[in-house]
Amino acid sequence: MATIRKRGFGQWQVQVRRVGFETESATFESKIEAQEWASQIESAMVRGVHAARKVAERMKLSDLVGKFKESYAPMHYKAREDGKEAWKFQLKHIDDKLGEKTLAELDQKLVAEYRDERLKLVSGGTVRKELYLLSKVLGFAEMELGICLPGGNPVSKIRKPIEAKGRDRRLSDTEWSELEQECRKSRNTYLWPAVCIARETCMRQGEILSVKWQDVDWKRKFVFLHDTKNGEARAVPLSPMALEILKNLPRSITGNIFPIQRMTLLHAFQGALKRAKIADFRFHDLRHEGISRLAERGDFSVLDMAAVSGHKTLTMLSRYTHINAEKLADKLATTK
Repeated sequence: MATIRKRGFGQWQVQVRRVGFETESATFESKIEAQEWASQIESAMVRGVHAARKVAERMKLSDLVGKFKESYAPMHYKAREDGKEAWKFQLKHIDDKLGEKTLAELDQKLVAEYRDERLKLVSGGTVRKELYLLSKVLGFAEMELGICLPGGNPVSKIRKPIEAKGRDRRLSDTEWSELEQECRKSRNTYLWPAVCIARETCMRQGEILSVKWQDVDWKRKFVFLHDTKNGEARAVPLSPMALEILKNLPRSITGNIFPIQRMTLLHAFQGALKRAKIADFRFHDLRHEGISRLAERGDFSVLDMAAVSGHKTLTMLSRYTHINAEKLADKLATTK
């Protein structure tokens, strides 16, 4: 039962007593706040989660982040040799800004303020990823640690930044010719082969650099990827051009098809772009180029393209359907 008393100007003291529980008390600036708090405490006692709620009032987010890294992350995130896992950087930003807040204090107002501050510095897509990771951490607290979040998961109660539109930058025939010329001039002999493989296979840069010679099935004409962005292994079909490029590459003692570091490839690629005077083009755009070429053929369905690119959902590929609209119209005209 809750007892609420006025204690001087702007002070309302509330006490909650219930058999089998310690007396809980707190002071608020308004009677309404005192009543709401008492209602939450009594409800938690009735539902048998009061003890878990008290943990939320004592535990800081930084402590939960530590438990998340120790217990959850090793089983759900594959470690990289260079230690550059994106989730670690995202979690650090969250911890730096909100780590000193207790789980009970972490409400939608604080999370919304975090969102708005981060949007001043980084893209909406980056902020979305950080918010979803925060939601996952808080979900870990509820589901696996049995901690009751007084107001529920605050991330679910705020607006998320709008997902950025996919890039549509493609090179003209002239730009491709100039890029090839500058890539072939590069001191990095792996640069042009890597560019061609990215375009021919639609693989991501990290996938290209991680694949080994033992993963190539020459007979069945595919390369098997063990480590992908979405966490699922997949087989990537190799076109005749891709096969020819691989056959002409030297074998490294490391076992990697491309025995170079990510930043080494990136700097070589950026240098070639600069010399070719090509602006607003990234290595990841080669993946978009490859998928676009598949769509332009007209004989690749969205499911076929997903099998090549590794997209888990077809939503990301829907923007490519307009590319072969003319071919689809011709097909409709010949359908009886």
